[in-house]
Parts: sequence; structure tokens; C-alpha cells
Amino acid sequence: MPQITADGVSVNYEVQGEGEPLLLIPYLSADHACYAFQLPSYTEHFSCIAIDLPGTGESDKPAGPYSTEVYADQVASFMGAIGVEQAHVAGVSLGAAVGMHLASRHPSRVRSLSLHSAWDASDRYLKTIVELWRSLAPTRPSVADVVIDAIFPLCFSPEMYVSRPDFVDTLAEFVRSRPAQPLDAFLAQTEAALTHDAAAAIGDIGVPTLVTVGARDLICSPRFAERINGRIGGSELVVFEHLSHGALHEDPETFNRATLDFLLRQGARTSTG
Repeated sequence: MPQITADGVSVNYEVQGEGEPLLLIPYLSADHACYAFQLPSYTEHFSCIAIDLPGTGESDKPAGPYSTEVYADQVASFMGAIGVEQAHVAGVSLGAAVGMHLASRHPSRVRSLSLHSAWDASDRYLKTIVELWRSLAPTRPSVADVVIDAIFPLCFSPEMYVSRPDFVDTLAEFVRSRPAQPLDAFLAQTEAALTHDAAAAIGDIGVPTLVTVGARDLICSPRFAERINGRIGGSELVVFEHLSHGALHEDPETFNRATLDFLLRQGARTSTG
């Protein structure tokens, strides 16, 4: 895994596939490996650059609090450091929040934008959920336990837990297998979620944009996606009727089909043509 210094912070990342660059930004607490179910499809057409945001994985973990604006600036600096002038950019949840500011603050860096399970500005309900996680975190043995016990149940449908218990266990094992996130870094990242506000910034986004949401998303719900879609000119909205916040894991086939369809329509070169 290569690492590079951007804005004085060491950023860990992985590159797979060939073609136009596709930058993948993880969600809260996750590292680059959260896109494991997407890479087999995406790498057939794109050079996928999956990063560990500062505070996660094997990237540096500077003292907090963090913010989505600072994250966006760090990602732009990272792109420059690895010699990628422009990329398709995709983010899930917190990663989507970072992507919004990246497209607004550094428009030349973004060729297209994919915002999954996104929100434009934290409202009272979302803040209540994040504060719940923050309150629970110091009481658990590890941040991984917080993710498994408190975050995942709000990210997946009840049907997945009931009908696919082995898959739920597999996801839990996967979380525990990743580099451990220190508690202070988790709390610093949650500050970025609590304070996120791109309500004004998204009106400046002028690149082709895809917005996806699970109709059963308890954290963000379509209340945000519909507003985001309405404020970004020419954006596309896809609603996964049977899915929740973690659509990319719960039904990767459906998620990958919809997201790859959008990406390929943005003029990407494919391995077959």
C-alpha cells in the first residue's frame, strides 16, 4: 500500500484497475477497503484510487476535530501529490459529504460526482444519531464494536439481519480485520459529520452528478437526496426501494449496476472498447 504526504499529512491509498481515474472516498470510521464489493466491477473500466481519510486506516491521525471542508482540501492536495489532475469522484455517507466540498472548492479536480447515502447539512435527527454513537463509543472495547453494535443496525435492513445472519457475521469479521481506529480519531471524525454543512456549496457544483439513496435509509433517508438532487443542476437521482444506508454492501449487484451505468456514461474508457 503506497503512502504520500498531502498538506503535511501522510495518506494511505490503493490503486487498482486501468482507465480514467475514479477516486473512492470512504464513510465514517472506514478505510479504503470499504469498497471491496465495488472494485471487481469498477476496476474493469477505471483506475480506482481508494483512500484512507486522515484519522482512519493507515493514514495519519492528527488531533481533531476534523471537518468535511478540511477533508476536501486534503483530498485535493492528495490528488495533486499523486499526479492526478482530475478524477471521477465517488463517496458514501461521510465520503459523499467530503465529495460535495471537493467539487465546490476544487471544481477542476472533479470530472463527475457520485453521492451515495448523502446529506447536505446535518439536521437534528442526524445529529442525534451521531451523538448516540459518540456517547456509546467510550463504553465499548473498540471502535469496531461501535460500528458493529450501533452503526451497522442503522445502516442495513431488518431483513438482512433476519434472513442473512452469516453475511452479517462476515461483515462484522471484516470490520474487525481492518486497522483499528483509535477512539480519539473516531470522535474527531464524528465532529466532521456533526458540523457538515454544504447546503450553499452544492449550488456551485457544475459537474455531472449521481445521487443515490436507499428508500429505507434510517440515517439520511430520501429527505436529503431529493433536496440535493434539486439543487445540483442536471443531477440524476436513483432510489433503491429495498435498501437502507449501506446499499453498497447489502446489495452490491444492484448498487454496482446503477452506479457503473452512470460512470460509463461520463465518457470513461472501458476494457472492452
